[in-house]
Amino acid sequence: MTDSSSVADKRVVLGVSGGIAAYKAVELCRRLVDAGALVTPVLTTEAVRFVGAVTFSAVASEPARTSLWDDADPIPHTRLGRSADLVVVAPATARLVGKYAGGLSDDLLSATLLATRAPVLLCPAMHTEMWEHPAVQDNIAKLRERGVAIVDPDVGPLAGGDIGAGRLADTDVIVQAIERLSGPKDLQGVRVMVTAGGTREPIDAVRVLTNRSSGKQGYAIASEALRRGADVTLVTTVERPPPPGAEVLRVETAAEMENQVVPRAADHDVIVMAAAVADFRPKAPLGGKIKIKKDEGLSEIIVEPTHDFLVDLGRAKPAGQVLVGFAAETGDLVANAESKLRTKRLDLVVANDVTVPGAGFDHDTNQVILLHADGRVQDVPMSDKREVARAVLDAVVAIRRSHQ
Repeated sequence: MTDSSSVADKRVVLGVSGGIAAYKAVELCRRLVDAGALVTPVLTTEAVRFVGAVTFSAVASEPARTSLWDDADPIPHTRLGRSADLVVVAPATARLVGKYAGGLSDDLLSATLLATRAPVLLCPAMHTEMWEHPAVQDNIAKLRERGVAIVDPDVGPLAGGDIGAGRLADTDVIVQAIERLSGPKDLQGVRVMVTAGGTREPIDAVRVLTNRSSGKQGYAIASEALRRGADVTLVTTVERPPPPGAEVLRVETAAEMENQVVPRAADHDVIVMAAAVADFRPKAPLGGKIKIKKDEGLSEIIVEPTHDFLVDLGRAKPAGQVLVGFAAETGDLVANAESKLRTKRLDLVVANDVTVPGAGFDHDTNQVILLHADGRVQDVPMSDKREVARAVLDAVVAIRRSHQ
């Protein structure tokens, strides 16, 4: 999560039930607090057998709660349920899942779940045989039908030494789900394709022509689109872990990216071409390694233009589709970006001067100018790339509304 996370200033009840994965909830609690959330941990009696309440109290916004019976607060479940903006249970054991599905409330956590009208996210964790049991699966299905969000457990090492389904999902996956659940839903169900990274054009079997793009801005846009409810396809050249929930298509060259993007373009409502696609490639790459005498060097590498398939996307753009291009420049920023906007029939161009310190390739920050097809120009000052992603998608949402 970033400082501009969607949970900032929101009240989150973090429920922890009695499984060995309870220790992982401490890190989740810390992440939520660092993102600005006001976190109240609610632990079952069984959870305290694994992790002490004082541990959660030390990292949370409020002291951990463990009992339904409190002389100072005679109805704690009602107060917690009504004040919560979000309730997260991690881990959620088979027992907790069953009680919630059956409407039972014999402790503070289960009572709070029944007393709240806030969104609820369950993160089950249990042994494989328990997770796969028909009763547990029926309860999970029942909760999904009621609108409860579920983060399915991972497959991996479990307590006891065996391997199987039931391991608590990775904290990053849970964080992503929390941001999706608590964020705006202005892209709910919208199909968004994002390209990211710099293409790599082979010179021979071991050498490539490439550029400095890290893919960070494209990944930030994909993450933000997911948070806002979009169905995201990420076409990427980099090995960076993708945002959970995205369909990922890995490519290397400009031609491979074209082959993945163009056939799918008409099936998407928004296309964001954040990738730095090579303008040239070696004309005759060798299958083996070029042997070069270092004292003589290599006389020349003959290159040819790659196909600019963004032009094709602009020409074939279906009615209502939003097409976004990027312009990384070292001079004449606005003029070059306006030319790309016009000649490629784009709806929006994200332009940045890569010579500005802290902006452009491989930085965690960026500074851009958004140029709209209607002539509007919007400055986005130096900020985290996730914040830039939000500005870009705010513009996309506005463009989509103007098309309606």
